[in-house]
Amino acid sequence: MTAKPSQAARGRHLPSRHPMKKIKSGKMASQYYQEMQESFKNNNKSREFPAHTAKVHSVAWSCDGRRLASGSFDKTASVFILEKDRLVKENNYRGHSDSVDQLCWHPTNPDLFVTASGDKTIRIWDVRTTKCVATVNTKGENINICWSPDGQTIAVGNKDDVVTFIDAKTHRSRAEEQFKFEVNEISWNNDNDMFFLTNGNGCINILSYPDLKPIQSINAHPSNCICIKFDPTGKYFATGSADALVSLWDVEELVCVRCFSRLDWPVRTLSFSNDGKMLASASEDHFIDIAEVETGEKLWEVQCDSPTFTVAWHPKRPLLAYACDDKEGKYDSNREAGTVKLFGLPNDS
Repeated sequence: MTAKPSQAARGRHLPSRHPMKKIKSGKMASQYYQEMQESFKNNNKSREFPAHTAKVHSVAWSCDGRRLASGSFDKTASVFILEKDRLVKENNYRGHSDSVDQLCWHPTNPDLFVTASGDKTIRIWDVRTTKCVATVNTKGENINICWSPDGQTIAVGNKDDVVTFIDAKTHRSRAEEQFKFEVNEISWNNDNDMFFLTNGNGCINILSYPDLKPIQSINAHPSNCICIKFDPTGKYFATGSADALVSLWDVEELVCVRCFSRLDWPVRTLSFSNDGKMLASASEDHFIDIAEVETGEKLWEVQCDSPTFTVAWHPKRPLLAYACDDKEGKYDSNREAGTVKLFGLPNDS
């Protein structure tokens, strides 16, 4: 779920920050840190690509990294093919009658993705035929969605805090849970045997899967816990909160390992790099923070002109896809609404 930008943030002037700023720290930088700093010095270009006619809520890469999908307020999804250093639009997927708030790809099949919409449906799409494979009717306006690591189940959450578990093959509902708290983002762990929810009270609720029995509730943040992501190696998960903190958790121990506190506004979106060593986090701040996971040090920051709704690292290389809010609804004549952006491109590209 993406938090709505506050009025104060929209008009707030942020000082310009130089992206090449060195990290001041008493500790010796790790070899990985030095390698990535060097890499980003030569590859810190961002480029934007027209995707939609209104703001983009969600971006996600297919498991093979060949395609990027985006979901928008304009009720459509778009799919791009990554060609070397640019995104080439392949198709626009129409069918929803309300905003596409979140989407995700099948964990191992690079041809299938699913969209969640406010029109009380989810739709599964196949990029080979560019058709909607299935439309599943749900009970409420859908705002978050995830696909289980084994590919068998899709979980979708709605505005009434109901999470429905849908069989990805038969497209029928397997289970439905009504929660008594505000459900924000949802996710399975990498082992597929636990289901995590972040909630409006700052807690992380953990259920066993598939029997959905409560295992634990962790008081993670003093305010609304907004987003959650698991790192590809299965060692950590991260949560982002309205208190502007990102906290990193040990999956086995379920303890907080460290916090990242460089953002000033509610953390809306998180993404781990493919090696699990970098964590991108974004908010209404006009930059995306890229941290080294093991030390919490700032590796880089990506400058933005407006609040960021969604970030996603490429599954094989240090390329970050992201999408930002439009500037107070006004567009430059040469700048379309609803662009998708890529960071990490060669400076000479």
